Amino acid sequence: MTKKKIYKEIPIPGGRRLDKKFGRVAREEERSGSRKQIRKAISRLKTQKNLKKELGVPQGDMRKALEEVRKKKANITVTNLTRTKRRKP
Repeated sequence: MTKKKIYKEIPIPGGRRLDKKFGRVAREEERSGSRKQIRKAISRLKTQKNLKKELGVPQGDMRKALEEVRKKKANITVTNLTRTKRRKP
């Protein structure tokens, strides 16, 4: 079994940074719960091509994040921070 190499804080275009990237998964965590910050995190994830994309938010904000993902028509999985619950749009 091979170990996945975990990269933290990956530079992306526009002077922005993506939280984590491991294997074929790009992950962005947004802890604030604000809709504006969730939208920014979604736009950072949408720049990643050919990767599975995950948006991690606190469990109480999962519904709000899922609504924003659907509005943006993005193929992003919304999970809680511990990755025990996940929802696809």
